Amino acid sequence: MDKAHYLPANLGLEFKTIKAMVNIYCKAHHSCKDQQPPCLKCAEFILYANEKLDRCPYGQNKPTCNKCPIHCYKKEQREQARAIMRYAGPRMLFKHPILAIKHLLAERRPVPTSVPDRASNRRSRKSQQ
Repeated sequence: MDKAHYLPANLGLEFKTIKAMVNIYCKAHHSCKDQQPPCLKCAEFILYANEKLDRCPYGQNKPTCNKCPIHCYKKEQREQARAIMRYAGPRMLFKHPILAIKHLLAERRPVPTSVPDRASNRRSRKSQQ
């Protein structure tokens, strides 16, 4: 998990949103005096989130994480994501208003009733090689 994957369209937008939230959270909660956020722990979380988005079985039709019936994060990372989103979510409207509004609109999309077969970004990336 040392490399971030390219995520197109909806997955890419979701990744940009979580990355912006992590940066807001990290700047407020971790000592990043000698470096720009994110710190090492937050950078690892960003890579973890990227990997999970890349492997999401819903692919481009992925619902937002709080509406998703599949919880793919491990317990520790799920708690970390919850803390990050709880802190950074309200602040997103001031720091990144367009991303925040797009995320709020994405939350209104209906959750797919079934998981599509072989729709993950990782699978499509591997098949193109």
